[in-house]
Amino acid sequence: MPNFDLQRVASPAELASRVAADWLETVRVAAHDGGRQLVALSGGRIAGTFLAVAARRALSAGVSFRHVEFFWGDERCVPADSADSNFKLAKENLFDPLGVAASQLHPLCCDDDGRSTTARVSAELQRCSEKNAAGLPVFDLVFLGMGEDAHVASLFPEEPESERELPDIYRPVTAAKPPPRRITLGYEVIAAAREVWVLASGAGKASALLESLKPDARTPLARVIQSRPLTRIYSDI
Repeated sequence: MPNFDLQRVASPAELASRVAADWLETVRVAAHDGGRQLVALSGGRIAGTFLAVAARRALSAGVSFRHVEFFWGDERCVPADSADSNFKLAKENLFDPLGVAASQLHPLCCDDDGRSTTARVSAELQRCSEKNAAGLPVFDLVFLGMGEDAHVASLFPEEPESERELPDIYRPVTAAKPPPRRITLGYEVIAAAREVWVLASGAGKASALLESLKPDARTPLARVIQSRPLTRIYSDI
């Protein structure tokens, strides 16, 4: 059996709608069970669309996000009001419409080389989360986008093997595309999450997705898939 669940849809709009509906169901379940949900959000155009749909549906259905703690899979080292900011994307499309409290947000705001931020947010995640047998924090759900080179979060194919294997929860990276200065979750923490959902949207990413699903592939997305018992992939490709 494959260790991925590929869910194909006909369009970006359908993808956003499907992911939003599925996520809201997990939010409802966590609230019903009296637990807290730890989520790592992604950036990208499809993420903005899906977050906006999730906000509209949550308002319509009366779904509360008061028990959700928000982290990020990665962030670009840009001002918080920049169009490149993953925090801004979530703020405008989800947090502001739903009135999510600032105390639930754990943004990655770069300072200097990003190391102060990685230490602060890593410590916040450690305080909020359960730990696995290796002592790593366990997200309930990590959202990932996928680039045309099959990068996920800010984990790029060109990254040296020595850096890929670092055990850091968050770490600064130099990306192969602008803006270059970023912070990203490491592979080990993504592997430790209870669920990882990948949003693969756009015809230009078809070959990267097909390559990543091969058992012996070496793309960043493939490394995530191979490290986990199951990864869910939503694709309009």
